[in-house]
Amino acid sequence: MIEIYTDGASSGNPGPGGYGVILRSGKHYKELSAGYRKTTNNRMELLAVITGLEAIKTPNQDVTIYSDSKYVIDSIEKRWVHGWVVKGFAGKKNKDLWIRYLNISKLHKIKFVWVRGHNGHPENERCDELAVAAAKQKNLLIDSVFEMEAGKVDLL
Repeated sequence: MIEIYTDGASSGNPGPGGYGVILRSGKHYKELSAGYRKTTNNRMELLAVITGLEAIKTPNQDVTIYSDSKYVIDSIEKRWVHGWVVKGFAGKKNKDLWIRYLNISKLHKIKFVWVRGHNGHPENERCDELAVAAAKQKNLLIDSVFEMEAGKVDLL
């Protein structure tokens, strides 16, 4: 059993953002994070889940993902994302990340657990710290798909 705890953050929406992830399996523990110069909170929440799943080296794992994002959990558990696929994501945001999630999710047996954010849950609080710290770094990564869709790519 692998547990993945996730959180995303952005200062402004859009604005600088980041994600934080904790992976835990038995005695193994790993933290992941990254920051982006211009993104949204929902993109960071979803990217945290994707990054956690992509970090798993062996397929067919039982994975429990803990997230405070209703956007992510409801979109998956209520199967909205599958309807978006059928409609070609017409009018929906984050198509690139949803396709990436759908591809990686096929490799594992995934269960989602919603946790209330900023409510003292130790792993959620740690993921929030990682996400916020990542968003405040210098030399932030470029969320190129988001910036290109927004028409605001600054190549210099």
